[in-house]
Amino acid sequence: MQPVEIYTSPLCGFCHAAKRLLKQKGINFSEIDVLVDPARKPEMIQRANGGRTVPQIFVGETHVGGCDELYALDRAGKLDPLLQG
Repeated sequence: MQPVEIYTSPLCGFCHAAKRLLKQKGINFSEIDVLVDPARKPEMIQRANGGRTVPQIFVGETHVGGCDELYALDRAGKLDPLLQG
């Protein structure tokens, strides 16, 4: 199983939706709250190729994108293979 990291903010509905999908699939993930730890936001922006909004989701070394992209991968049947590596 590939490690999953998600940069979030507690005020972000899309962050909650993305985490809900991962939890429904039984996927453990590391959450980086950029509101609690603002020093991590520049790291997120660099890793996400300039993406400044949350969530920013990574599966292994693959940048998935945000909530919409995560759900689109799941609908297309591509999320589970990505998670398996």
